[in-house]
Formats: sequence, structure tokens, C-alpha cells
Amino acid sequence: MQNNNDKNIASKPTPYRIILMVDDEPDITSSLKMGLEYNGFEVHAFNDPVEALSNFKAGSYDLVLLDVKMPKMNGFELCQEIKKEDEKVKVCFLTAFEPSYEEFRRQFPKLNVKCFASKPISISDLVKRIKEEIES
Repeated sequence: MQNNNDKNIASKPTPYRIILMVDDEPDITSSLKMGLEYNGFEVHAFNDPVEALSNFKAGSYDLVLLDVKMPKMNGFELCQEIKKEDEKVKVCFLTAFEPSYEEFRRQFPKLNVKCFASKPISISDLVKRIKEEIES
């Protein structure tokens, strides 16, 4: 005999996808956060990579979205530090500079990150890239 609670469990919506976003430009983090939240994501946004790292908790995020060029610590360095704490977290870089993937591969050959998105990017394209990366 089937329990009525089984139906409730099956029909529950999928949980939020939680994203840690780090970009030193407050306007960018604000607009991307708003767009991503509108599309069902929960976003923890930081403008300071050092502060983001100190607030990072392993297992808390479905994806980390990082700007490449930031003061104090660039996105590649931040990625390396985050991966030390949570090697399974998915990472996607946002960059306005084209050669970033090659630069990343050269500096961090052992880190497995393939998601690079160019700025500016539309919210719909960013949502698509994030979903592809999370589901891969």
C-alpha cells in the first residue's frame, strides 16, 4: 500500500541552486545577483575575494562564479584556495579577457575547470552556462 507522504515527496520542487559569486565590481555583482535570483538561484555575492574565501564553507555551494581580474587575489588564486577546501565544487570564471583559459591552464595545470564565460554576458546566457556546469 502506498503512503500518501510518498506523493508529497515526489512533487516537491527541486532545491535552490546556491552560488557563490565574487567580482570586485559592485555594479556587476548587484545586477548578476538580481538576475540569477530572479531565475531561481540563491546567490551569496562578495566584492572582496579575501572576504569571500573567509566565508566559504565546503559543501555549501553548487557553483562558484569568479571574476578573473581582482585586486588582492585574482580569480585563479581564489579558485585554487577554494579547491583546497572543497575539491568537488564546480567553478565558472567570468572574464572580459580572452586569453584567460590558456593563462589558467599554464598557472594551474592540475585544477580541472572548463567553464569560462565572457563579460559582458546576458542573464539568460549566464543561467544556461551555470545550469550546464552544475549538471555536467
